[in-house]
Amino acid sequence: MSSVHRIRVWPWIVPLCTGLLMLAGLAGISRGDELSTGAPFLPRQLMWVGISLPALLLPLCVHYRRLKSISFSLYAVTLVLLCVVFFCPPRNGARGWIPLGIADFQPSEVMKLALIVTLARYLMYRQSHRTLWGMIPPFVLTLVPVVMILVEPDLGTAILFFPVLFAMLFAAGTRWPALLFVALLGVASLPMVWKFMTPEQRSRVTVLFQQEDGRSRSGDDYQLHQAKQMLAFGGAWGSDRSGMAVSDPSAYHLPASRNDFVFCLVGERWGLVGCLAVLATYLILLACGLAIAGGTEEPFGRLVATGVTALLGTQLVVNTGVTVGLMPITGITLPLMSSGGSSLLTICFSIGLLINIGIRPDYELSGDPFRFTEPVAS
Repeated sequence: MSSVHRIRVWPWIVPLCTGLLMLAGLAGISRGDELSTGAPFLPRQLMWVGISLPALLLPLCVHYRRLKSISFSLYAVTLVLLCVVFFCPPRNGARGWIPLGIADFQPSEVMKLALIVTLARYLMYRQSHRTLWGMIPPFVLTLVPVVMILVEPDLGTAILFFPVLFAMLFAAGTRWPALLFVALLGVASLPMVWKFMTPEQRSRVTVLFQQEDGRSRSGDDYQLHQAKQMLAFGGAWGSDRSGMAVSDPSAYHLPASRNDFVFCLVGERWGLVGCLAVLATYLILLACGLAIAGGTEEPFGRLVATGVTALLGTQLVVNTGVTVGLMPITGITLPLMSSGGSSLLTICFSIGLLINIGIRPDYELSGDPFRFTEPVAS
């Protein structure tokens, strides 16, 4: 078997990891239902999983390069949807959802993928972004939806766009000094960002450094304390096997446990071993994404694969960082595991796109550098 054929096994490991993570998420949500007195989340999440599986397979029906022709249209339509949310009723103090009767639609989730394919379409035909001034157009493309999402307000989702942008710029050949300079500008602008943050967002940051073991009146402090306590209950093998389960129901109360803190439920149910198994599965999935991106000679496919992998990796780092108390609460979901329809649909479609790129003839085990293409006149 040649090296090219050996590397082609990577795209087929992706759906296996995806399925395992979705099953782990369902198990975590089921555990959350057991510990909660409210309405169960599992039946609804099972419905979303059933809807998301076709979304995973849909990108395999056509060549991924078909997205090039509709990338800017998809970007524009999603921007319009981001405007529509401002006319919809708020939920938990934010206007990020469009009510559709049986479900709520979150345009910011679709914008993640729309921005990735739009940036890939732009960067594959340009070399100007390799310089500092040439980075302005990609940053503008990113900044427009970021500002709209910040106004909702949804700081957590907004910050996801910049790591994706940086990863795609790097994959497209932008020089390190230019990227480093922009990163330093971003750090220098943090005081200005702090000034425009809402009191609730500021509280989430300050609580991170002033945790009081849940005794504070701050809801964020309580949430962080409960999250770490749930992980502690799991021990090495899970609360039932480790004998660390407690009879007090209040000890298991964790707001948004099946959304932002589903990793805690996995830790409580399966312990440290379960958490490490989940993280290992994510790392294998990310390694597959990097292998596909690095082995794809066609520029659009390489950039899309890079963007999807960067998005998955960023969400994983932020969500688990919040869970263990290393980052402020952001509301970022854990890909494929947290409850929610818009996020799961978008992630599944993105992963299907990643598989599509990996199984095409353009995908080879090659160390050739990124090759720019010229637009062909129709």
